Parts: sequence; C-alpha cells; structure tokens
Amino acid sequence: MTMSRRQVVAGLGGLAAGAVAFPTPAEALAAPRGVPADRLAGDERFWGTVARRFQVSPDFVNLENGYYGIMPDPVRRAYHHNVDHLNERSSHLLRHVYKPRADVVRDRLAALLGVTRNEIALTRGGTEALQNLIAGYNRLRPGDEVMYADLDYHSGQYVMNWLPTRRGVRVARIVIPEPAIRQAVLDTYERALREHPNIRMLLLSHINNRTGLVTPVREIVAMARERDVDVIVDAAHSWGQLDFTLTDLDADFAVFSLHKWMGVPLGAGFLYIREQRLADIDPCYIDETYPASDIRSRVHSGTMNVAPFLTVDAALDFHETLGAQAKQARLRHLRDRWVRQAQQLGSVQILTPDEPDAYGAITAFRLNGRTSKADNEAIAEHLMTRHRIFTVARSGMSGGDAVRVTPALYTSSDDVDRLAAALRDVVVRFR
Repeated sequence: MTMSRRQVVAGLGGLAAGAVAFPTPAEALAAPRGVPADRLAGDERFWGTVARRFQVSPDFVNLENGYYGIMPDPVRRAYHHNVDHLNERSSHLLRHVYKPRADVVRDRLAALLGVTRNEIALTRGGTEALQNLIAGYNRLRPGDEVMYADLDYHSGQYVMNWLPTRRGVRVARIVIPEPAIRQAVLDTYERALREHPNIRMLLLSHINNRTGLVTPVREIVAMARERDVDVIVDAAHSWGQLDFTLTDLDADFAVFSLHKWMGVPLGAGFLYIREQRLADIDPCYIDETYPASDIRSRVHSGTMNVAPFLTVDAALDFHETLGAQAKQARLRHLRDRWVRQAQQLGSVQILTPDEPDAYGAITAFRLNGRTSKADNEAIAEHLMTRHRIFTVARSGMSGGDAVRVTPALYTSSDDVDRLAAALRDVVVRFR
C-alpha cells in the first residue's frame, strides 16, 4: 500500500520535523472522478490548470522534455526548501535524518511498482543504475554473448561494448525494423535469440530515447527466459510516461530515472533487482558499507546530493494525485494530435507506429530523403530559429537520423498544433 504524505511524516518521528515543505494534493489537481482518462485527455481546461503548476519559459515552445522533465511548482518549492535545509543542517541531516528518509522513499517507490524496499536501491540517475547492473552482472563466462538493439540507450550500449574486456564475451547488435510494428519487433527478437544460442544477457529498452517506441517487454522477457537469457530492462523513460508496474513487465532487473517523467529534481534514479536474483549482480567496487545481502551494496556509496531524494515524496504526491492513467492518456493524446496532422503532409515519416501500446509522448520524425545528422540538426535548428519550437535531432536508427518531439503535461493542444503548422513550412524548406 502506498504511504500517504501524513504517514510519511509521522513515520519519521521527530527526526525530520521541518525538513521539507510538502505540497497539498489539491495543488496536483486530481483527475475528476468518473471521467474516463481517454476523454479527460482532450479537456484543455483541465490540463490548462495543470499547466499552470509549471514555470515554463515564454521564449519558446519546449517540445524536448525527454531529456529532463521539469518540476511542477509544489515540487520545485519543496526542492528549494530541501536545498536550504540541507545547507543549514549539514552533516547532522546526512547522518541522522537522511537514512530513514531514504528508506521511506524506497518504500514509496516499491509500493508504486508492486515490489519491496529490499529490491530498490537509489542511484544518481538511470544511467548510473544501468551501468551498475550491466557491469555487475556476473553470470557471463568467456564465449557467451550479450545483445542490444540499435535503439537502446547509447550509455547502455557503451557498457555492453566494454563487456568483452571485462568478461570475455562477444557482443551482438540487432536492428529494430522500420516501421517498428509490434509483431515485427517480437519477430526480430525471437529470430535473434534463435540465431544466437550463446546469448546470456539482453539489454531491452521499454521506451527508447531515439524514436519513443514502446517495446513489448513482458513477451520478450518470457521468450528470453525460455532460453536462459537474462534481460536488463531500461525503464528510464517509461515510468511516469506510461502506467505500469514491475509485475506488468515481469523483469528480474530494471533501471529507472526520476527526473524525466516523475518531476523529481535532476540527480535521482534507482535500480531494481528481484530479491532472489541479487547474487547475480556483483557489489559495486566490492564496497563494504552495506553487506552483500543488501541491494544498496550494488551502488557506489559516496556522499550524494540528497536534496533530490528528499524531494521524491513531493513529486510522488503530485504524480499519484493526478494519476498515472491520466498522465499516459494526456501524453498520448498530444502525440496523436500533431502526428495525425504531420501524416497528412506525405513526406513526413513517423517512426513510432499508431498501435495503441506502441508509443507514449516521445515520437521522432524524418523527412523523406533527409536522413543525415546534418539534415536533422538543420531541421531542429529551423524549428527553433524560425518558429521558436525546441526539438532535438537524434541518431542511431537504422533508417537514418530523425528529429525527436516530446510534449509534457504542461504542453497545450495549441503548442502541438503550432508544431504541425511549422512542419508544413519545414516540408517546403527542406524538400
């Protein structure tokens, strides 16, 4: 059961009195009861009220929210308070207040994902969590293979490419087909696992940061498990963008970021290891701060900036009051609105399919014949300088580079309509 804000504070006794200014749930705007999420998704009056909880620059339309998801005001205020409080209390807070607070944060994260605190370890971001799991995975033997896809996160690919030196294994790289419809993705992984019988570990993105494709994780985990292949799931982009639990994914190992779609300050993430599988990940640097039976031994234990973690409660309050289902529906609605207009232009390729479970907010596009890095950087630059719309060029896809578009909860329908109108100009400018 998820702990309420009042239970969180009470559970800490007097240790954390005054440590954080929590928002009231009303500030998060609960989704109206009885209104289906799909219908609420298009209610601009409701989402306009949500948008007013965010401080957003008026200088441009920000459609590059996949890198960093800004904090809503209640979270931002709590973070400022926590930075000041940490500065005032210094080592006393770190030694006597933070550890019990961190355990409460782990409890809340675990409850939302349907697991236990013993399976959650806090990290400084999703990248650190991913590096720790891949580097620490100890079931590999010389001659084994590991595998990743072209759409997987570049930092994850880099660690996988390091494993031949570390573990004496070979690396297999697969290409996700375009268009990446669900069955084609499943067929690609089934064929790759069949053709590489020595695969022992697979990196798998739930939502990749290049095109925004949502991968059918549960089905791929099941086919891998049948072949004694372990899967490390990269959920850094999906949690808070999609409505799911770890039970839905059935993963043994996963990583999460909190500063993308949960609205936590920069510098917070966590890793998950199913309790029965802890021994398959080495302790980080053989650190002796925690016993090997404690998942926290799988993370570097140096002094961190704890203010982001002290603010997780406030961010989760906002997330839970609004609701994961409502967030997912709104983000998909915004994506659908601009994509459907772009598809009418003919020469715009959309790199996520329209299948209901295959996308969230993130979607990439490219123009026919414009596949180079220079082409797509020029398109992103044109959108910014001519139309004041901020996007980002992405590389690494088999079909060539593209431009990534990522709306957020504060994005309006007018904002994505503005993008669609700008794309008409882009098509003419870059034909």
